[in-house]
Amino acid sequence: MPNITFTHPDYKDKTVYAVAGSHTETILKIAKESKLPIQFDCQDGECGTCLVKVTHLDKNTPKGGPLTAKEQTVLQQLGKLTSDDIERMSVDDIPSQWRLACQMIVRDEDLLVEYGVS
Repeated sequence: MPNITFTHPDYKDKTVYAVAGSHTETILKIAKESKLPIQFDCQDGECGTCLVKVTHLDKNTPKGGPLTAKEQTVLQQLGKLTSDDIERMSVDDIPSQWRLACQMIVRDEDLLVEYGVS
């Protein structure tokens, strides 16, 4: 069962347990169910309001799924990723540290999620 620790400079860290193997829960859904104040607007990966920084705590096998097309577009617009970054991640199978909470599906790994970042 993966642990997700949510951290924000103005709030106490909170660790929650995600259902292992479900592969259907987004970071935003888990945060909302845990009553964590991650900002969001569209919940559809188009506005960038739910930007989070994700650290994969298992350095040997990070499993973060690939960026969605919407994430790629929005993260480039926000200046968090370049086209070269996206190309490198796809070739080297390296997960992005910048994600949209409404788009990132939780895998079977422990994560540190920083919200309220810019």
